[in-house]
Amino acid sequence: MTLSSKSPIELDKATWRAAVTNYEASHTWQSIWQLCNTLVPFFVIWYLMYRSLDYSYLVTLALAIPAAGFMVRIFIVQHDCGHGSFFKLRKVNNIIGSIFGVLTLTPYYYWRKSHAIHHGHAGNLERRGIGDVYTMTVNEYRRESKWGRLKYRLYRNPFLLFTVSPTFLFVVLFRFFHSDFKSGKKERASVHLTNLAILAVVLVLCSTIGWKAFFMIQIPLTILSSTTGAWYFYVQHQFEETYWENEGDWEYSAAALQGSSYYRLPKILQWFSGNIGFHHIHHLSPRIPNYLLEKCHKDNPIFQEVMTLTIWSSIKTSFLGLWDEEQKKLVSFSYLKTLQKSETVSL
Repeated sequence: MTLSSKSPIELDKATWRAAVTNYEASHTWQSIWQLCNTLVPFFVIWYLMYRSLDYSYLVTLALAIPAAGFMVRIFIVQHDCGHGSFFKLRKVNNIIGSIFGVLTLTPYYYWRKSHAIHHGHAGNLERRGIGDVYTMTVNEYRRESKWGRLKYRLYRNPFLLFTVSPTFLFVVLFRFFHSDFKSGKKERASVHLTNLAILAVVLVLCSTIGWKAFFMIQIPLTILSSTTGAWYFYVQHQFEETYWENEGDWEYSAAALQGSSYYRLPKILQWFSGNIGFHHIHHLSPRIPNYLLEKCHKDNPIFQEVMTLTIWSSIKTSFLGLWDEEQKKLVSFSYLKTLQKSETVSL
C-alpha cells in the first residue's frame, strides 16, 4: 500500500464527489455491447459443453472454466443493474437484472436489498452480517463457547468458505425468503418468481437434453462460478489493513477507500470479472457502470493510493478471520496463540 502525504481516507466529500461525477452515467450502446459479448459466448460455450458430452467429459469440464467466467460477468451486469448504473432507465435495469437473476440463481430484488445494506454499512462493526462475510472481533471470538468457536472456524475455513458455502448460498439459501432485514412484498415475490422461472428453465432443458446431461453441465459450472464470484467479493474487503469502525466513528469514504481494495488482475481476468477489482471506486460511487471504473481509476491519482492486491498477495487473505480492534487489522486464528502467550508472560 502506498500513501501520499494526504491519505485517501482524509479526502472530504467535495473532493471525491468531484472526482467521480463525470463517470456516473451509463452509455447505452456500451451496455448493449456488453450484453452481447457476455451472453452470446456464454450460450455458445454451454451448447459446446452439451455436445462435448458425446466425446469426453474432460472436455466438458475444461469448457466449464470459461463458461464460469462468463457467468461471473453475467452476475456483474446484474449487479450493476441493481445499482441502477447499467442503463439510464430504472425499469430497464430491473428487467435485465431480474432475467439475469434466473441465470445466476439469484432473486434480483431480494439480493439488491441486502447488497444495498452492505454498501451503506460496509466496515461498520454494529452492522455486520447482511450482504457480507461475517467477521468476528478477537474479543468476541474469545468470549464464545467452544461450540460457537467451532462453528465460526468452520464458517471461515477457506475450503468451505470458497466452495461449499457459495454453492449452498446460490443453490439452496437463495430459494428461500429470510427475514434477516426488513423486506417488502417485492423482495419476497422476487424469491418465489425467480424460483418458478428457474424451475421452468430446468424442466425445459431437462426435457430437451435429458436430466443427466443437464446436471453434468450445470453442476461444475455452478460450483466454479459460485466459487470465483465469492472469492472476488471476499478479497475486496478481507485484507489485513482493511477498515472496521464502531458506528460513531464510521465514515463512508473511509470505508470505501480504506475498506475496499484495488485488486490488480491480469487483463483477461479483469475483463471476465467486469472490473470488480476497482472495488474502492465502486464502493465510493456505485452509480459508475463497471466499464468506466478503470478509466475513473486511471484519471484520478487520488484513487491509486489505496491497498493494492495481486493474485499472490490475495491468497494470504484467506487465512485472516478475526478483527483485532486494538491493532486495527485482520488477523489469523494462529494470532490467538501469540496473544495468549503474551498475556501469560505479563501475568
